[in-house]
Amino acid sequence: MAEITVNAESRNDFGKNASRRLRAKGMVPAIVYGGKGDNLSVSVDPKALLRVLRSESGRNSILKLDIAGHGLTNAILKGWQVDPIKENFLHADFYRIAMDVALRVTVPIAVKGEARGVKTEGGILEMVLRQIEVECLPGDIPERIDIDVSDLELNGAIHVSDLLVSNKVKVLQNPDQVVVHVVSVKEEVVAPVAGAVPAEGEAVAAPAEPEVVKKGKKEEEVPEK
Repeated sequence: MAEITVNAESRNDFGKNASRRLRAKGMVPAIVYGGKGDNLSVSVDPKALLRVLRSESGRNSILKLDIAGHGLTNAILKGWQVDPIKENFLHADFYRIAMDVALRVTVPIAVKGEARGVKTEGGILEMVLRQIEVECLPGDIPERIDIDVSDLELNGAIHVSDLLVSNKVKVLQNPDQVVVHVVSVKEEVVAPVAGAVPAEGEAVAAPAEPEVVKKGKKEEEVPEK
């Protein structure tokens, strides 16, 4: 797992107005907590947050948090807030970690291959879980968990218990929970309006073909800078 250094400055000015002034200077207010140290208010460059979130490990990256006057500490980016309109960072939380103490984190799931049930049987692949919760030492956190769906047939499913993970990683999700499955395409027929009568001389329209309704999910994106 790639290691990233994030520089931070201590701050003693608190409150909403102080945070606004800090953002106006191009910095993001943040807090460092957990471990054996006290809570510490800091400020960080938003570009550093983007660098973390766009790395291969994303939010699970092990950081070297370099706090001026306090030295280096291992940490992960535990959480962050983004303005829904301007899409700029509002706040960030860093959690101190010890490399010999297990953590609970969420890890993304990546699908590989094309399911047989989609390719030859006309089904659609539906992701039920896009990430799972695991527990392991910081150095053993996987960047992602890959699943191969090539042999998945129509009405077939892959469960949490089928996931291949290192014996150093403990999966905390219900083992019977479905991760991904292939389902039949459901068709929705639009019924004609009751009582509709064509005008004199007007041709009667042929019944419309069934309309296939497909649903999808929109994923959140990391704000562009």
